[in-house]
Amino acid sequence: MIKIELPDGSVLEFESPVTPKEIASRISKRLEKEAIGAQVNGQLWDLNRPIDFDAKVRLITLKDELAPQIYRHTMAHIMAQAVMRVFGQERVRLGIGPVIENGFYYDFEILDGRITEEDLPKIEEEMKKIINEDLPIERFELPKEQAIKLMEEKGQVYKVELIKDIEDEKVSFYKQGEFVDLCRGPHLPSTGVVKHFKLLSLAGAYWRGDERNPMLQRIYGTAFAKAKDLEEYLKMVEEAKKRDHRKLGSKLDLFLIDTDIAPGMPFFLPNGAATLNELMKFSREVHIKAGYKEVITPLVMNIKLWHQSGHWDHYQKNMYFTEKEDTMYAIKPMNCPGHILIFKSRTVSYRDLPIRYFEFGKVHRYERSGVLHGLMRVRAFTQDDAHIFCREDQIEEEITGVIKLIDELYSPFGFTYRAELSTMPEDHMGDEQTWHRAESALKAALDSIGLDYKIAEGEGAFYGPKIDFMIKDSLGREWQCATVQLDFLMPERFDVTYIGADNQPHRVVMIHRAIFGSLERFFGILIEHFAGAFPTWLAPVQVAIIPISDRHTEYAKSVWKMLFAEGIRVELDDRRETLGYRIRDNQMKKVPYMLILGDKEVESGKISVRTRQGKEIKDVDINVFIGTLKEEIKQRKREISFES
Repeated sequence: MIKIELPDGSVLEFESPVTPKEIASRISKRLEKEAIGAQVNGQLWDLNRPIDFDAKVRLITLKDELAPQIYRHTMAHIMAQAVMRVFGQERVRLGIGPVIENGFYYDFEILDGRITEEDLPKIEEEMKKIINEDLPIERFELPKEQAIKLMEEKGQVYKVELIKDIEDEKVSFYKQGEFVDLCRGPHLPSTGVVKHFKLLSLAGAYWRGDERNPMLQRIYGTAFAKAKDLEEYLKMVEEAKKRDHRKLGSKLDLFLIDTDIAPGMPFFLPNGAATLNELMKFSREVHIKAGYKEVITPLVMNIKLWHQSGHWDHYQKNMYFTEKEDTMYAIKPMNCPGHILIFKSRTVSYRDLPIRYFEFGKVHRYERSGVLHGLMRVRAFTQDDAHIFCREDQIEEEITGVIKLIDELYSPFGFTYRAELSTMPEDHMGDEQTWHRAESALKAALDSIGLDYKIAEGEGAFYGPKIDFMIKDSLGREWQCATVQLDFLMPERFDVTYIGADNQPHRVVMIHRAIFGSLERFFGILIEHFAGAFPTWLAPVQVAIIPISDRHTEYAKSVWKMLFAEGIRVELDDRRETLGYRIRDNQMKKVPYMLILGDKEVESGKISVRTRQGKEIKDVDINVFIGTLKEEIKQRKREISFES
């Protein structure tokens, strides 16, 4: 007898192995019709795959939040089948085709040829045919040797490599029509269940992410259960293209990346440096108010420090090294060991704790050239890094303080966020008991402030569990920025202690945290979030003064001096171009305010203000404008609101 427990706690009994479809049929005819798969003991499961053990079963329909993982996986197989039909089965070698956030991809090698952008519409048409054929999708298993033989016969060398790495004695495959693929699944019961999809782009990808391996071609796509959802997503994708920080970074003179001289290492131009400096100024104000003390640590330190910290064993492949006077040094990938040395430089009493060190620390981490992406994935970046040294009884209060800090630093940008608690990874330092203590402490802090969070099993840092904060931008996209990591292990490796009330040394607890995360990446997110139209306090140029003709230039210069003296970032645009051209150009540069000065303004001693949205305000007293603008900058308002 097989017992199936449903989410409502009820139990169904079956005399023999039962499929999720049969379970759905027992519940209702409607559910039998709508179910596309199941979750069995937490694992996604095919609708027609038998269950021969007692299990907790949750049936999945297209409305379920887990449904995209099933139907997008199937769409990846449909795409692979279409590519083989378009290019010929004997010419296509298959890589992998997983589900990713908002979509899927599949990697291909085309023998004696390549996939081009012009091929994507042809592949889409073939996918539509496969969907209309509504082919049954069947799962079957083979012993490893037979599986290898099957893939060798089909010329699928990459699949053979994958099978050899599988530890199980049997390997699962999925078949739809003439197409057979190695896969763990699950999949839809047939190819005709979901029809709304779009192929998005074509890119290169090294096999298994290793640049020593062949370069394959990757097709990205997306799929949705409803046409409306697909349409909305595609609109968002188009808007995201317009906001691409790489394009806007060049257009607005914010930054450049020289892929020959310094790949993955941004150069910030005056405009970009102005905005970054404002971000750091804001962060400094908030941190000082919260009791942090700013420090600066060396960029290059002896490798013995990194042996002691554990980075040599766990992070060496991502580090840069140099040698001088027969001594090996590492360019720091993280700031924590430097902060530990500062803490240990003097005797600390329990009365001194917590101690909060803060740094805009420049770090370097090697990333493969194939994954570098503008400011979002770089090799050199600045962390708004901090380390809190505290007693164990102070953990909850300190974690709560960090979360309040996150609220304060994110609020001017209009971001909402969610939290994710990442637990012990396979490659970790320390014993499980220590990890359990650390994870329990983070959970207690999250629970105490009532913050909703998800658990990410095995995703913690090698030295401790962490809370990651995912911010949502103006397009609804999520970005991981802030992180809080609780560390019992680094203090042990460095013997970091404080003197307790009993006059004996006690092990300190260390909290690693960053709010913006990478300053460069956060800047890239802000560029796309605001589409380059930064709020006035962040704008590289806050005011452009535009004299209508040469005879108005002297007055324009006097206005420029007044604004400059008040600390406003102001530029005088007296180029020998038409007035219309200069106004349009400053609007394109996203300058919040333009002061248009002509005969009337010279006579009255006032100004005419034009916003970047095109709104005009006449006869404005210059002192009123300066006062209002300074207040807007001081309050760090997100809305451009001169008249408010």
